[in-house]
Amino acid sequence: MLTLASDSAHGVPPGVTALFGGILAATILALAFEEKLHAKKSLIVGLFAAVSLLLAEAFGLMHRDPVEFLGHTVDLPVYIPGIDWGVIAIMLGSGLFVDVTSKSGLFSWIAIRLTKISRGEPMRLLWYYGVMTVVFSAVLNNVTAMIIVGSLSGVSLRKLGRENLLLGFLLVEGLLTNIGGLLTLISSVPNIIVGTTADISFVTFFLKSSPYVVVATIATIVLGAKIFAIPKLRTPEERAEADELVAGFDERDGIESPGFFWFGVVMLVLFIITIATTSVLPYISDLGMGFVALSFAAIMLVRYKSEVDTYYRAIDWDLLGFFAALFALINVMEHAQVLAVIGGWIQHLIGLGPTLGSGSMLLSAAVASSVTDNIPLAAMLAKILGGIPGISDDPTSTYWWAVIFGANLGGNLTPIGSASTLVAVTLIHKYGISFSFADFVKRAFPFAMVHIGIALVYVVVVLRLFS
Repeated sequence: MLTLASDSAHGVPPGVTALFGGILAATILALAFEEKLHAKKSLIVGLFAAVSLLLAEAFGLMHRDPVEFLGHTVDLPVYIPGIDWGVIAIMLGSGLFVDVTSKSGLFSWIAIRLTKISRGEPMRLLWYYGVMTVVFSAVLNNVTAMIIVGSLSGVSLRKLGRENLLLGFLLVEGLLTNIGGLLTLISSVPNIIVGTTADISFVTFFLKSSPYVVVATIATIVLGAKIFAIPKLRTPEERAEADELVAGFDERDGIESPGFFWFGVVMLVLFIITIATTSVLPYISDLGMGFVALSFAAIMLVRYKSEVDTYYRAIDWDLLGFFAALFALINVMEHAQVLAVIGGWIQHLIGLGPTLGSGSMLLSAAVASSVTDNIPLAAMLAKILGGIPGISDDPTSTYWWAVIFGANLGGNLTPIGSASTLVAVTLIHKYGISFSFADFVKRAFPFAMVHIGIALVYVVVVLRLFS
């Protein structure tokens, strides 16, 4: 059990813990007002991490212990061991792999092909785009998925003369990015952080989350069609006109090389299979998913071996720097006993029992992630749960899943809750539609309540019964 140790073996005075707790609260508050501050995440957290490390050294909270590595003693700075380099490797490798693979034209080919199959039927198009958003969010990052599907929605609906449906399509797609972000272990950052901490395998994660994703996706599209009055084409003349309009789309436009296109298809399938089976593959299991992601990225980069620097420049260094600084900050908070204090509060939730405890944690995580970044929330809660006996060594515990579902779904309550919903709002504004913060909350609220309601039943009832 996590406890505050003001006069215990850790010897951290309550006043010092309170000081660092204030720094953590200030960090979260600054991240919530990131846009107002006109500063990137990495800079915000990096500055707070630097201040925290200096104060930790001043108060003697952290000690540098030599590390034995391959028979050698390595003296590392105190902040290095606190960084989860496996998570950094997964994000770097999978980001590079997806970026290069997208150049093959594979994802645009899928999107345009589905548009043509829909034959311009708005209701069918909503279903196809909705499912495509979920799938793309599962294999790409949520922002990339929203940009691809959202941009195509704008082009398609304008060609079909259905601009009045843009708001409904873009909002539904934005909400579905966070549903799709629950599908696999690598679909979202909170999944990676919590899943790796809890030692949940790729296959286990998919099997446990996919039933919820299917139900939530269907509920979202049905509700979206009803709320936004997405019509069905009634007459043969309407169908013929829409069919003729979508026939002008050419899915081959984004394919620069048929050979590279099929190479991208094969590599994507192999990537998913290898990631899914990493835990059972000889040698690979010891190297981890980060190694797999980096290896596949390197293989894809061979195609552009003379211009790999272009892809290095496109890496989201802000995100990686944010991760590194965040892990260092959380490590300081652990030594300052801030996590122990928060863990004490969580113990009260756990004391309510598996049903009320898991449900309360899911709701708390959802509300918290709706007003600030869900990544530090997931990192902090994962660290705390990882120190509680009975939960830390049980990857089937519903408390892990409460954090995963809450951190992902909270992004559907407000436009600042997740990057992909913010992109959706940006696209809505781009197409000249007036849509304020309050408008988003009002429109998204029914969807968020359905998502969180289904998640509560699923986590505290279904997952408990089959854990």
